[in-house]
Amino acid sequence: MSVWKVLERRSGLLGAAAGVVAAGLAAGTAAGLAVERYLVGRRRMGTTEPDEAFGTLRGEPVVVKTRDGLELYAEVDEPRRSSSRLTVVFSHGYALNLDCWHFQRAALVDEARLVFYDQRSHGRSGRSPRELCNVDQLGLDLGQVLDQVVPDGPVVLVGHSMGGMAILALADQRPELFSDRVVGVALLASSAGDLDRVTLGVPGPMGRLVHKVTPAVVAALARAPDLVEHSRRAGSDIAYLLTKRYSFGSKVPAARVEFVAEMLAATPIEVVADFFPGFAEHDKYAALEVLHGVETLIIGGRDDLITPVEHSRRMAELHPAAQYIELSEAGHMFLIEHPEVVNAALLDLLDRAGHAAEAMTS
Repeated sequence: MSVWKVLERRSGLLGAAAGVVAAGLAAGTAAGLAVERYLVGRRRMGTTEPDEAFGTLRGEPVVVKTRDGLELYAEVDEPRRSSSRLTVVFSHGYALNLDCWHFQRAALVDEARLVFYDQRSHGRSGRSPRELCNVDQLGLDLGQVLDQVVPDGPVVLVGHSMGGMAILALADQRPELFSDRVVGVALLASSAGDLDRVTLGVPGPMGRLVHKVTPAVVAALARAPDLVEHSRRAGSDIAYLLTKRYSFGSKVPAARVEFVAEMLAATPIEVVADFFPGFAEHDKYAALEVLHGVETLIIGGRDDLITPVEHSRRMAELHPAAQYIELSEAGHMFLIEHPEVVNAALLDLLDRAGHAAEAMTS
């Protein structure tokens, strides 16, 4: 019996919608120790990746002060052997942190100067006022990261999900950067708008109601953070299944599911609620025009339930010069699910961006 049938039978239609919203938007944010207990058994079966020290890659810490006085946590990896002039700035997604770039960080460390940062209210960055938890503010923050950590030289911007939206917001706010300094952009599992139509993979009539009931459900969860924390501690194996469903489109080692679940669970439910309303207002289709002339990579996953592949296709249609890659058996976290493919595409983007940078100075 499917998870959806179990939910419907136990909680009724509206209860199932609430469960989907709560678990889907945070992609398993209620996993907590239930996931940990579930994975203990999986470790004993040898299905994890013991050699993958997820979340342990560290660089030189840097503090970025935003215009509203908030401190963003960033890390810089200087290239050990590369002579590239490029700096690559990584902008992570909703309810995650900079550690989500684990595979990309390991693969690109010798290719360029790498900058990673935690979005406001995420990871090690400071907690933001609720009124500044929106995509436009994230675009301003990204601009501050560039101004303070990458004040000169050619730049490649890589964004996943909400991080890609921040890049589009920056393009809308400061288009001159994309003609003078930004020589490459990667938008991974991201969107330029129409997020209020996403059904989170819920089929039938209930799917059409998801975007209507979601704000109320998320707001209600934020008003009862202790209850959410309790569910993290006392949940069931369904939490693990939901994390996997909303993050991956294929069978992956349990350690990768656990890695994502830990990042999501570390993001307070209040932060999830603070940012959610702004997604319905996200509309940066016009900003794609700013990327014309910039080496651009767009990747979508066919099994992505958070930012469905149609959003990536639409961006590629509006930016036909972009390289577009559509991954089969790939969910929202394909940067962790299929890192070899993503890393190869990013390496190719860096090569093209490097040539573009040279042409600008010749």
